[in-house]
Amino acid sequence: MKGRLALGALIVIAACAGAALVALSRDSGGASRVAGMAELPSPLTGDLGTRPPVRNRLTVKPAAPPTAVQVHLKQPPKAGLLFDMRTGRVLWQLNPRRALPIASLTKMITALIIAERHQLSERVLITPRVLHYAGSGVGLLPRGKQVSLKALLYGLMLVSGNDAAIALAQHDAHTISGFVRRMNIRARELGLTCSRFSTPSGIRDQGNHSCVLDLATLARLDLANPIVAKVVGTERLRMRFPIKGHFLDLFNINPFLGDPGVTGVKTGLTNAAGRCYVITAKIGGRYLGVVLLNSPDPLKQVPQLLQAGARAKR
Repeated sequence: MKGRLALGALIVIAACAGAALVALSRDSGGASRVAGMAELPSPLTGDLGTRPPVRNRLTVKPAAPPTAVQVHLKQPPKAGLLFDMRTGRVLWQLNPRRALPIASLTKMITALIIAERHQLSERVLITPRVLHYAGSGVGLLPRGKQVSLKALLYGLMLVSGNDAAIALAQHDAHTISGFVRRMNIRARELGLTCSRFSTPSGIRDQGNHSCVLDLATLARLDLANPIVAKVVGTERLRMRFPIKGHFLDLFNINPFLGDPGVTGVKTGLTNAAGRCYVITAKIGGRYLGVVLLNSPDPLKQVPQLLQAGARAKR
């Protein structure tokens, strides 16, 4: 009898534990996560597990002074970098490891993850949450309908659509928080040592930051990916879309795209981040990249750095 009572108690305990695990595995929207996902830390905590970072061949490392390029910027950015896109060699640097808010430059890793994990032909549901966005957006996403992932990826990078960022995050990880965890894990895998993300779009500055070295690495990764490279190098796109008029027109807000040799990549702006630019260009027989964080005059400083890099000794 005592044995049967003990066995019964164990069964009850096991059942309660199982119920608790099921409850923990559900997010606020009621969708079940993959086993183990609930154990991943909040993107705002410091611990992302014990997996060592995977060094990638495109990592950009700081230069030992003096750098190959010496340039005077009258009102310098808070951080900046001029580097060789092909080799990763740093030609000029200012506060290369300083962690700063990066606004919509965040979308550089969002686009990379989506391109790595999905096909352009996939269909993405536009949920009510997608339409409750702040800041820049595609603005024409039809609630309750499925649209092409291709349109959203172009909307993400051309017009810096925060609504597109939400839709893609939900499509990939079911929840925004789940996608943010994936962003931070991927950043660690890639060896991005000063990057931390709290949003797929960059609209929130708190807990969302990077440094110019990591962003240079991301620029090389984005342009090594044929899907992302094509997207960020596109000036405008028209495609069929389930809206009135049946077409979606997107125009790239990167002010340098269209200039000779420019290949990408992204701009960003919030009050805390200031004007943030990652621009890549083939100039003077070289393939160069510029990263500026919180620049008072990026439209002048980007060309100044690119021209200085083109003149530099090889």
